[in-house]
Amino acid sequence: MNNPQLNKHGELQHLLSTEGLPARILTDILDRAAGFVNVAERGEIKKVPLLHGKSVFNVFFENSTRTRTTFEIAAKRLSADVVNLNIGSSSTSKGETLLDTVDNLCAMHADMFVVRHAQSGAAHLIAKHVAPEISVINAGDGRHAHPTQALLDMFTIRHYKKEFHNLRIAIVGDVLHSRVARSQIHALTTLGVPEVRVIAPKTLLPTGVEKMGVRVFHDMVQGLRDVDVVMMLRLQNERMQGAALPSAQEYFKYYGLTQEKLALAKEDAIVMHPGPMNRGVEIDSSVADGSHSVILPQVTFGIAVRMAVMSTLAGAK
Repeated sequence: MNNPQLNKHGELQHLLSTEGLPARILTDILDRAAGFVNVAERGEIKKVPLLHGKSVFNVFFENSTRTRTTFEIAAKRLSADVVNLNIGSSSTSKGETLLDTVDNLCAMHADMFVVRHAQSGAAHLIAKHVAPEISVINAGDGRHAHPTQALLDMFTIRHYKKEFHNLRIAIVGDVLHSRVARSQIHALTTLGVPEVRVIAPKTLLPTGVEKMGVRVFHDMVQGLRDVDVVMMLRLQNERMQGAALPSAQEYFKYYGLTQEKLALAKEDAIVMHPGPMNRGVEIDSSVADGSHSVILPQVTFGIAVRMAVMSTLAGAK
C-alpha cells in the first residue's frame, strides 16, 4: 500500500504521522536537525537561506503557543516568508469549508501548510487536496498524531542516550486522548527501542493498545522500574467525556511523577514532557525542575527538528 506521505521516489512529500514512515526517513530528519541546533547559537545572523522565497502558512484551528511559535521561528530561520492565519477572524468562522479555505490560501501561492486541527485526519484531507508541489505538515490533529513533537522527542532521547536499541522507555499518563503518545510509540518502535511501556489507569488507555507493541502497566512502581526514559503526558481534560478519574489529587497520588517514584528508574534516567505541564497533577515541581529533567531542552530542540522537517520537504539538500 502506498504511503500518502511519500512521493513516487520514496521521498518525504508530507509529514502527517510517524506511523508507516521508514526508519531511514526518521533518522535522516534527526541527523539533519543536528546540523541546525547550532544555528541559534550564532552571532547576529541566526538564519540559513534554504527556504528563501518560499511561503509557509501556519493554519491553526486549535489554540497553541509552543508549537505555533516554534514552527514560526523555524521557518524564519530558514529564511521563509511566514503567514500566521488568524482562525478566529477567518472565513471558516463565517461558514467557509476547510478545503475552500485551503484553496484560497493556495491561490496566495503557499508552498507549505503547517496545520493543527481538532478533527483527526484534517491534515491528511488537506494533503490529498493540494497540488503536488505543496507540502503539508501535521501540527496535531484530534487524538490522531503529532509527528513533529514525536520527532523532537526522539532527537532529545538520542542526544542524551546516543542509541535507541538498548533503551527501556515508559510513557506515563493520558494515553487515550494523546496524539503525542501515538506518534511517540510509532517512532520509538520504528527506531528500534526494544521495550516501550505505557503506564496509566485503565480508563486512560485505548482499547487494544498492546497491539501497538507496548507493555502495559497500571502501577507506577512496577512500570518505572529500571527505565532509561520517562515520558510524561498531561491530563487532557478538554477531550474527556464523563468522569475518567476521581480527582486530580487522586491521580497525582498514583500516577504523578515524584522524586520517590523517579528513584525506581535508572540512576541516569531522563524525564520528558511535551507540555504544557500541569504541576502537581502529572508531575511534581521538584522533578520538572530537577537534574533529570530535559523538558526545556526539548523545546529548544523542537526548533531544529522543525527546521529539518521543512527543509526536507522543500527538497533542500
